Amino acid sequence: MKKATRTKQSAATCPSSYKSFSLALQALVMLGKQSGTCPSSDIATHLASEATVLRRILASLAREHIIETREGRVGGYRLAREADAITLADVYAALHIHDARSSSMLDATGDHPFGNQMKVAIKDVLTDIDENMMSVLRSYTIADLVEKTQL
Repeated sequence: MKKATRTKQSAATCPSSYKSFSLALQALVMLGKQSGTCPSSDIATHLASEATVLRRILASLAREHIIETREGRVGGYRLAREADAITLADVYAALHIHDARSSSMLDATGDHPFGNQMKVAIKDVLTDIDENMMSVLRSYTIADLVEKTQL
């Protein structure tokens, strides 16, 4: 029950979706190419994204110490560690996408005898999906994406 509550809280602060994951990766690649800080408005403009949504995503990344924030006139965001030390799995986990996906799939089974059987069956599949996906995501870093892109 605690896990479901955490998922709902995370979803309220950051939209947990693959779109959020994509925007987070794009923002991190931009930051990986910058030598200093970069304001969220500049990142949003470059990504053609809504600044409010992007700030929620960046706040989630900051809470997980993937990026740092700086206040003031020269404020903005920057990577908290080297781009080659940030895996795509770190980003995925920071956004709690796996929690949202699992919860929505399990919720769709319903609260009836057959639905309860399906929950048990689906949990094993979801566990395998998560383990395999995280394994792949751990093999890539933000630096890998930085190398493949140009601003």
